[in-house]
Amino acid sequence: MWRAIFIFVVIAILAFVMAWFADRPGAVTLTWLGYEIQTSVMFAAAVVAAFIVLVLSLWSVVRRILGAPGSISGFFRSRRRQKGYNALSQGMIAVGAGDGRTANKLSEQAANLLRDEPLTLMLKAQAAQLNGDQASATRVFKAMLQAPETESLGLHGLFVQARRDNDTEAARGYAERAMREKPELAWATLAVLAMQSADNDWQGATRTLEAARLNKLVEKPDAARQKAVLMVAQAMDIEDAETDRALVLALDAHKLAPALVQAAVIAGRILASQGNTKKAARVLERTWKLAPHPDLAEVYAHARPGDSPRDRLKRVKTLAQKLPDTIEGPVAVARAAIEAREWKEARNVLSPLLDEKLQSRVCLLMAEIEDGENAARGKVREWLARAVRAPRDPAWTADGYVAEAWSPVSPVSGKLDALEWRVPVEGLAYHGAAELLDALEFSADHDLDATAAAEGPPDPADAALVINPVEDAEVQESQPDAEQETSMSAGPDESPVAEDTVENKVEDQAGSGDGENKADSADDTDSEKETSAASAVQDNAMAPETADTATTDDDEPVTEKPPVLETSAAAAEALPDVVDDTGEKDEAIVIPRAPDDPGPEPKKNGSRNWFD
Repeated sequence: MWRAIFIFVVIAILAFVMAWFADRPGAVTLTWLGYEIQTSVMFAAAVVAAFIVLVLSLWSVVRRILGAPGSISGFFRSRRRQKGYNALSQGMIAVGAGDGRTANKLSEQAANLLRDEPLTLMLKAQAAQLNGDQASATRVFKAMLQAPETESLGLHGLFVQARRDNDTEAARGYAERAMREKPELAWATLAVLAMQSADNDWQGATRTLEAARLNKLVEKPDAARQKAVLMVAQAMDIEDAETDRALVLALDAHKLAPALVQAAVIAGRILASQGNTKKAARVLERTWKLAPHPDLAEVYAHARPGDSPRDRLKRVKTLAQKLPDTIEGPVAVARAAIEAREWKEARNVLSPLLDEKLQSRVCLLMAEIEDGENAARGKVREWLARAVRAPRDPAWTADGYVAEAWSPVSPVSGKLDALEWRVPVEGLAYHGAAELLDALEFSADHDLDATAAAEGPPDPADAALVINPVEDAEVQESQPDAEQETSMSAGPDESPVAEDTVENKVEDQAGSGDGENKADSADDTDSEKETSAASAVQDNAMAPETADTATTDDDEPVTEKPPVLETSAAAAEALPDVVDDTGEKDEAIVIPRAPDDPGPEPKKNGSRNWFD
């Protein structure tokens, strides 16, 4: 639109000038070399205008003739450059597609057509890497260092190559050089920070982190958190040697990142050792509200040295009440209650966690409660078995690695502040509970062996008749009635299973208290038969008056008893003694129970804790 307006204005001006000359006629006289030329003003103006146009036209023609060689060479140069950029573009696409052969061919073509283009070196290096020619890629990256505009690109390429070759020293050198040349390079600064952290160079890492913050490579909240982690790392190294300095570092880290658990743990532990219980409690409570953790509860419980277990229980209950909606509170209270031997309180505080919030540690605590309160070995094994199958407990994890304790850097990648307190992603089996199960089973077998060795082998002459009701029921179906009566009324010397000695039966009776259920020994047929025999002994001991009468071969009425074990005096002595809490031995009391219930383990003086 503006162009049309401009043309209109120019035409209007020309029309105005021509009209002005037309209204003012006159004559123009030119005298030159004895000639006199006289004409009108309009004609003279037209001649001058034509002369000007002619001169300009001639100048344009001459200029084109003089500039023809340059124009021709420029045309071919532009065409060559266009072909080079096309090759460069197609080469980048080939690299992205993984076509190393085509990328290498196009990189050579682009390098020939575009000799001064830095991107040709990049394409050549990537094509070499794609084809596995690391030596050529390294040479290209080193060639990039010669030009200022490609130096940072070459350093980054050499850094990547060194990392792939596991050459940590070379990689760190390239990253430090790139950071010195261009501090705003994020990859160089962060790489140097990670390497310094992995080498435990906490002071150097602090300086690098500060440079990254000034160059706005790290956000302020993240920089504050990472600086606190570096302070905690220094405090962990000098906590034993320089306690006061470690306390200052831990408190400064706590101010920068109140949710950092390890900062509060170190500060609380040192303050408690110095007798400053109130300040230690304030630090721990502040972090507990933001990030509840078992280590906080542990330090909080022992914040006042010399407290009794009941006093520590009261302190932990106070801490748990400050954040009632987390699982860490009940677990911490349960641990303190177990230490104080308050079994009922520990059981009550864990009861809401036995359904939806069940975890392996909750099962282990319940097993410890059953062992300490009732010495119920069967229930202990049941809870340990549930711990194996329960969801995993939270742990310090980073990069797929589960660490036993917190550390400033990831054990895998060396990244600063990488560990997180959460449930591990992979559902691996909980081997801790499995080891406890093995230990419990070994201990039970050891107790049985010790009892058998103390009692000595029984007299074979006192061997009792053992008839397995389950097994004999199957046998009797295929035997005549007379054989069944003979089998049930046979004496000890006439028993079809007289080869079973009292020693085996004593081991069966003692082994019934190891807490194993029927499902645990389903693959062992002999074990099922022995358990059934032991159950028959107990049923007979409790109900001797319910026997039916029968007639022997001498027509004398006798008492027909169910197929059970008739123990003699020697066999009764071979049974394990029951030791009560007072340490006195009593006779074994057989309690009636279901055939598949092995019964409780004889309680021993001083229940053991399997979790210490």
